[in-house]
This record gives sequence, C-alpha cells and structure tokens, in this order.
Amino acid sequence: MNAWRNFKEGVWCDEINVSNFIKLNYTAYDGDASFLEGPTQRTKDVLEKVKELLIKENENGGVLDIDTEKVLSILSHKPGYIDREKDIIVGLQTDEPLKRGVSPFAGYRNAVQACRAYGYEISDKVKDEFIYRTTHNTGVFRAYTDTMKKARHAGILTGLPDAYARGRIIGDYRRVALYGMDYLIEQKKADKNKIGEADVLDEETIHLLEDLSKQLDFMNQLKGLALDYGYDISKPAENAKEAIQWLYFGYLGAIKEQNGAANSIGRIAEFIDCYIERDFAEGVLDEKGAQELIDDLVLKLRLVRHLRTPEYNDLFAGDPVWVTLALAGVTGEGKSMCSKTSFRVLQTLYNLGPSAEPNITVLWSEHLPQGFKDFCAQVSIDTDSIQYENDDVMRRLFGDDYAIACCVSAMKMGKQMQFFGARCNLAKVLLMALNGGKDEIEGEQIAPEGEVFEEKVLDYDKVLTAYKKYLSWMAKLYVNTMNVIHYMHDKYAYERLMMSLHDTDVERLMAFGVSGMSVATDSLSAIKYAKVTPIKDERGIINDFKVEGEFPKYGNDDDRVDLIGKELIEYFYKELCKTPAYRGAKHTLSILTITSNVMYGKKTGATPDGRKAGEPFAPGANPMHGRDAEGALASLNSVAKLDYACCQDGISNTFSITPDTLGKNKREQIEHLTTMLDGYFAQDAHHLNVNVLNREKLIAAMNDPTLYPSLTIRVSGYAVNFNKLTREKQEEVISRTFHTSM
Repeated sequence: MNAWRNFKEGVWCDEINVSNFIKLNYTAYDGDASFLEGPTQRTKDVLEKVKELLIKENENGGVLDIDTEKVLSILSHKPGYIDREKDIIVGLQTDEPLKRGVSPFAGYRNAVQACRAYGYEISDKVKDEFIYRTTHNTGVFRAYTDTMKKARHAGILTGLPDAYARGRIIGDYRRVALYGMDYLIEQKKADKNKIGEADVLDEETIHLLEDLSKQLDFMNQLKGLALDYGYDISKPAENAKEAIQWLYFGYLGAIKEQNGAANSIGRIAEFIDCYIERDFAEGVLDEKGAQELIDDLVLKLRLVRHLRTPEYNDLFAGDPVWVTLALAGVTGEGKSMCSKTSFRVLQTLYNLGPSAEPNITVLWSEHLPQGFKDFCAQVSIDTDSIQYENDDVMRRLFGDDYAIACCVSAMKMGKQMQFFGARCNLAKVLLMALNGGKDEIEGEQIAPEGEVFEEKVLDYDKVLTAYKKYLSWMAKLYVNTMNVIHYMHDKYAYERLMMSLHDTDVERLMAFGVSGMSVATDSLSAIKYAKVTPIKDERGIINDFKVEGEFPKYGNDDDRVDLIGKELIEYFYKELCKTPAYRGAKHTLSILTITSNVMYGKKTGATPDGRKAGEPFAPGANPMHGRDAEGALASLNSVAKLDYACCQDGISNTFSITPDTLGKNKREQIEHLTTMLDGYFAQDAHHLNVNVLNREKLIAAMNDPTLYPSLTIRVSGYAVNFNKLTREKQEEVISRTFHTSM
C-alpha cells in the first residue's frame, strides 16, 4: 500500500494496533530545542485574524455568535474556515469561526437557557424536533430517587453530568489517518456480525449490537464531512499533512456530535512525527513546514467552543473544553517516546502565544532526555501553560499507549472509555455526620437519621466512627446516582463517533471524584489534636465550631495529619467499590476540583478546621490556602503520600512558586524546576500544575485586564485565561499559597 510506504511492518498491518505502528516507526529525539522554527508569515496572518475574533468574542460577553436554526451534528453545517486561502488544516464546528452550535441531546432546557443567557432564542424548527424527543437530562430525572435529588440540591454531590454531556471519552483519532475509514467500517461490521451470531442474545449483547449500528452510521457520516471539505478519508493518509488532517477530521466529527464536558484529542504527537520524518526523508517537507502544520492544527484546537449555561460556568470557569493533548512518556521497554514533534507542540506556546487550549500535558519520566525536560521547564516558567503527570506511575497500569482525559485521568487509547461523574463533598459529609444526617445549611434530613453531636469537646474516635458510617452511605448513593446518569446517557446521548474509534470490546471506567479533601483532613486533625467544640443554632444544628489549641495541618510533611487524609481517601474508595457500577465499569476516583472551589465553599458551612461558612476550598489535593507553611518541598511531600492505586482517576496538585524562589536567572530556574519535578515524581506522586509567577502580577491583571490580556495560569487540572475568570474566582486563585521558599 502506497500510504504505508517505507514504514516498518508489524502486527499493525494485520489488525488495528496504532501503538505497535508508533513504536516501530517513531524517531526518538534526545537533543535540545535549538532546531525549532518560529511562525511563518502565513501563520502570523491567520493568527491575527484569530486574535481579532477573540477580541470580538470577549467584547460580546464571551460568546461571539450562536446558530439557533439547526441542531449541531456532523453534517449540520457547510464547511467553515478562518481564512479559506491560507488555512492548511481545515475544519470548524460550524460554518464560521467561534460560532457556537446548539446541541440539546443532553438537555433541551439547558440549551434554551444557554441561548437566552446570551440573548438568543432557539428556533421553532429545533423546538419542533425536540417536542417528542427524550433527552438525557429528562431520562435521568425520571429515574432519580428523592434522596438523589436532595443530595444534588444540597451540594453533597455536585457537578454531576445529568444536565450536560458527560465528555471524557477519547476517540483514537489516529486510526482514521493510519487505516482510512473504509477499513475501520469493515472491521466494525465484522464485529457486529460476529456478536450477532451468539446463541443467546441477552440484554447486554442487544445493547452492544445497537451501539455498533449507531457507530457505523456516524462513521459513514464522517466520510461525508471530509468530502464536504474536498478530502477522501476512506483511504489511509499518504503524508504528514494528510495524517494531521485525517486525524483532525475524526476529532472534529466527534466534537460536532458531542458537546461533552471534556474533549481530549489524545496522544498524537509521536504518531504525527512518524509521517513528518518520512516526509523529511522523501524531501517534501522541511522544519519550517513541519512547525507550520503543528501551529495550524493547534490554532484550530484553540477555536473549539461549546454552548454552556451560566450555571455550568460556575462549576467550570473560563469556558474550558479541555482539548487535552499528551506528550512524550516512555515505552514499556524504557525507551523515551520524545520526538521532535513533542517539542513542536510546546513551541506553539511561543509561536501562537500562551493559551489554555489545548490542555498540554507532559507525561514525565525519569527516562526522558534532559533536553526535553529543560525545554518543558522553560515553557512552564515563560507561559504557565502546561501540566505534568507521572508516566512512570501510570504506565504500570495503563501501558505505554494511554492518553489523558479532561484534566488528569489516564485511559488506554481506543481500549478504555470513561463514565465521568464529578464530585462528592467530603467536608460536607463530615458536617452531615455531626448533624445526624441533616444538611447544615437548610436543615433538611438527607441521610439516614443519626445522633447529633452535643455542644462539648468532640471525641475523635466517636466522630470518625460516625463519619465512616455516613461515608459508606454516601458511597452507595453516589454509585447508584452515577449508574442512573450513564444508563440514560447511553440511551439518549450516546457518543456514536467517539465510541466507533474504540475497540468493540471496550473496558469501562467509572470516574468518581471528591472535593474538600484538605478541609476534611484538617478538620479531623483539629478534632484529634486540638479541642473542638460544636456550636448550635436555634434549629439545634451545628453551624460553627470553637477551636482551641494548635493542630498539625496538611501540607507540611507531617505524617500525623497527612496520613489522616491518605486513609480517608482509601476508605471512601473501598466503600465505592462495594456497589456494582453500570455495564461492569471499574471504579476509579479523583481528587480534583477544577475551578469549583468557590462554589463548593458556598455550599458548605463552617468546618472544624477553623474555615468559616462559605469560604472557598483548596483546589484538588492541595493544602488549604496558606496552611502549607514549611516551604515548597514539604507541601509537595504531603501530596505525594496520597496513593495513586486508589485514585486512578487522578490526584491534582496545583503549585505556585515565585520566580526568585526557583533561582536567580533562567538557567538556574530551569535546573531547579526539573530537579524538583524529578524528586516529586520519584515519590510516585501523580500530577503537578506549575505556575511560576508573583501574586502581585495576578492582582495587577485582576485590576486592569489590559495589562496582561493573554495571561494563562494553571488552576486545577487545566489552564485558563486569567481574565476569563469571575472576580470572585480570581480572588480565590490569588489567595492560594505562592511558595517563597523551597
């Protein structure tokens, strides 16, 4: 086959196996960044048009335009371009850049509310289409129990994907480029025929047969999308430009069909590099042209938009779509997977300027070449736009061909999918345990009735016993709530194209999450080591605490408190696993809060650690703001004690350090940051967001957005343009710990 000319053959030639293709054909690079090229004039011209559009979008309240006349889908819109004459990689979600489409399948009412929030009304045509259609949201609330609704309303369970598309499913878009759609369709048909020949067609088998029929329909529609742009993706890509274009068409079709909470593009750099190196060898591409291809792809990814409600933005601030793109890592044999294209992706942050999207994630390993580590550190220091995850930890569980969904969650490419499920508020469950199952804010009985603690010094063992009882109850409710959500999502808003780019026999993960981990940990520590006396209001509900004496605080490398947090997470995870998950999914757990710390805090009363009612939580697995007082390394050491084995959905740590603390000059800062990352991940720590900046810069940007219009910071699992945060969320970010000593 001409498309596969000069590639090393392997099992990938006889079956769908992109991982085998990459390992046989990528070119490892252990040099530095000196080969990189700046932007071409064409790139600069297109970038200027994008900047003008982004300014207009911002001036228009954050949404430039909405097409309310039709439902967004793969073939719903005519081709769109930034600049038809200058675009190299083509394709937009609608017919114009930054115009958002309406996708009501997850929730019609939400789509209406989102339009109205920006001054638009959904057309009568769309209304008529959905009069008799059941959406995911409608199905969920038909099945929800009263207790599920109460827990959701009170904010014990928050951010559940019951009114929006769940996201976090990563199609293996590389398959489109390597095999072409005709071969992929042929394989899906063969799978469907084989499954249909079973002696007994039970419920799950019938479910799978219907899934495959839906997948095949949308696989054919993807061919139609590409033809609209003048490309035939029925056959494999024949050069680097086609490989990127084919891959991007797969991704574009997926995000036109689904407006999920996260839309990772996966692990694509080393795959693309195979084609770039072949083009180099054939003399049809040079370094400037290779960088231009990557720049143009990234520009398209920066324009991905979904239509969201204001309530969604309260949860996930900054209008993120989490186009997570994973780089490097090593093979199972210990060989670095860093290629020149790994560098080229990072170079876009210079050529195009800092940006929150795509959510660039470096899979860090002690085996990565020093030149790549140094360039990553340089990019972090200069842009605050990338995050790091521990490849040496994840590779043990996920092999060497996994990608990151949303923020920090690993999945095997094309072999695993995820049922996403937001957060359980651990701090609020503790208050519920002290109040005998009642919500401390509204006073409603939500959990089974238990003993309300008296207004006397709390006994740690007694509190812990009650807390575990309510955590067990919470875990069961959480799993069953998720089961309802994902049953209905599969039924009414199934991700047809994304799932078609997976193996038919896919492994399912169910991703649970917690918020308030550090609040709950410090609260238990206060009860154990200080004197904590509850204070009741006129309703007889505990709504405040008197704290006397000192207690060890999470984030200072003190096992007395750090191990309380570690054991708390392990206990909750084990309780989750006791309740079976929908479609046999494997339970996973994350400590991750995105930018919802303000909202979580508002829904939570005063806590025994001295935090006042309504005050924001710390992000993810971070210590509470200002409590990690023993320096940067002690703070990192505390987080590193959390066990990834029971948190395979991720342990998010957002870390801010001032430039002067890292070193006197750039060379010293790079050396110290790479050393710090090596040391942190050597402890089997999982994740680190890195911000290298001063608090004063954020304060200045908050007070005058024109000073730093493109200021990008890492928050909790993703990056955000600081100016897109509400002032309240900006103030929460500013209140976090900025380490001024190692």
